[in-house]
Amino acid sequence: MEAEGGARVRNEDVPPQNQDLSFLLPSVATLLSDYGWYLVFVCVGGFLLIQHLRKNRSTNNQSSSVTAESQDPVSVVRRQEALEASRRRMQEEQDARAAEFREKQQRLEEEKRRQKIEMWESMKEGKSYKGNAKVAQNTEEAASTSSLRPKTDKKPLRNSGYNPLTGDGGGTCSFRPGRRGPSAGG
Repeated sequence: MEAEGGARVRNEDVPPQNQDLSFLLPSVATLLSDYGWYLVFVCVGGFLLIQHLRKNRSTNNQSSSVTAESQDPVSVVRRQEALEASRRRMQEEQDARAAEFREKQQRLEEEKRRQKIEMWESMKEGKSYKGNAKVAQNTEEAASTSSLRPKTDKKPLRNSGYNPLTGDGGGTCSFRPGRRGPSAGG
């Protein structure tokens, strides 16, 4: 059915068909029912692989830019000098602390040596050692400061004669073990 001038005319007897994808529905449903879990695992694995590759690529880009910057000889020398200066400063601080500790140890040793000499001299003269009196004074002062606190009268949790193994003192509920030997009866 051609019209004048070679143009095709549509046949009015055939109703127009809707071009949808309903013909794919049975085949897709069959595919998903047979291989659905496999497809889910493949999709999840692909997603994780893509994420991993993106992360690696971004770290590679950053490290390549850092290496390009670190190749600059002026910045490398500057960074090394700063690192050496900070190490030197930290070493000086450590040396100062060590010297201070040594001085403190020497003072303590000198004090101990002096006390031993005093004790030896007082023992030679027959006198008692006076260093013990100083220690006794310090303990008395500590005792007097602790006695300044008000004492609260607290009731003890149980009387002094309480012994859980005796069975008395427990009140109405006391445990009595069963008889030894065979049970009574038959």
